[in-house]
Amino acid sequence: MLMEKRIGATIVVIHEKASIPELNAILSVHADTIIGRQGIPFRDRPFSIISLVLEGTTDTISSLTGKIGRLKGVQIKSVLTKNQGDK
Repeated sequence: MLMEKRIGATIVVIHEKASIPELNAILSVHADTIIGRQGIPFRDRPFSIISLVLEGTTDTISSLTGKIGRLKGVQIKSVLTKNQGDK
């Protein structure tokens, strides 16, 4: 049975710069799920933000966001919707 694809938006807030290499490795492994990525450095604040636009099954998106959520000093929030374009 094929799983239905979803479209998602994710915000990643990075408080510990030491986690960035591992975060980038996770993003590289899941590159086929990532449609777009925007990095926003807050030079006058102690954190940075990455916004992601995702497309994949709930399993593939959950795998990506779960790995990111386990990183030290990193917070993540996501929202998913059905991909109405796939019929």
